[in-house]
Amino acid sequence: MKYTYKPSNVCATEIIFDIKNNKLMDLKVINGCQGSSKGIARLIKNKKIDDVATALRHIECENRHTSCPDQIAIALEKIIKNRK
Repeated sequence: MKYTYKPSNVCATEIIFDIKNNKLMDLKVINGCQGSSKGIARLIKNKKIDDVATALRHIECENRHTSCPDQIAIALEKIIKNRK
């Protein structure tokens, strides 16, 4: 299932997830750091969304108190919460 998230306080303007059987099948980050985003997407492919959210939470970029990985985690946490 596809999910779209609008991150805040980061360069990325949209994060698109494809989740199947509670696993992340694909990730696209729009207007973020493309090299980092592609690397993260490869690393988290086929991983459980709970594990990905835990691993990426609270990573900071500069003085923003968040980052694209942190925003991915926040989005996944919202998806997890809405599924319950």
